[in-house]
Amino acid sequence: MREQYRSTPLLEGDLAPTPMEQFARWFHDAVAAGLREPNAVVVATATPAGRPSTRTVLLKEYDARGFVFFTNYGSRKGREIAANPYVSLLFPWHPIARQVIVTGTAARIGREETAAYFRTRPHGSRLGAWASPQSSVIGSRDELHQAFEELAERYPAGEPVPVPPEWGGIRVVPDSVEFWQGHENRLHDRLRYAYEKERPADAAGGAAEGHWRVERLAP
Repeated sequence: MREQYRSTPLLEGDLAPTPMEQFARWFHDAVAAGLREPNAVVVATATPAGRPSTRTVLLKEYDARGFVFFTNYGSRKGREIAANPYVSLLFPWHPIARQVIVTGTAARIGREETAAYFRTRPHGSRLGAWASPQSSVIGSRDELHQAFEELAERYPAGEPVPVPPEWGGIRVVPDSVEFWQGHENRLHDRLRYAYEKERPADAAGGAAEGHWRVERLAP
């Protein structure tokens, strides 16, 4: 199976000043193209020994600080991030011959930010966050449904549902973001923003300073 990609070349002069601004442009393009769940993103984590694992989650927020998704902190990805914060994200926008590949470090967001998002979730999704001990072995699907029904009785529709203590947001702060644009004859464009630190964070709490460098990679 093979497909020739035909699209407009991606040139350095076309890029936004920062990767998050460029991501916003491409994300809006993916939405406008009618892609199904354009916020679906593959998250790769690894143990401290380097054993990797991947899964698809839904991106829920992005801004200048990075990319945010939500999970059970006791899940496999939650445990691996706690032990090894280095992660990679992949947005596979195949219908428009584009990909975005992010590498960076992941950390939990604040509880207030988590609670604000949790309140926007459908009632059933809030109950599901409580009912499922994500990544744990369970005896049957009936066991999962029973837990959900018990929660539905405790928190009927219209009643507030508290945020589970082991559930919350993860923010990935990028140190590199690659924008991949497919072209025919495998002459794809790959432009990567790489962050260069100019001054490390100091003991007094001053933030690190740096800038984004754009480099072209061979396809």
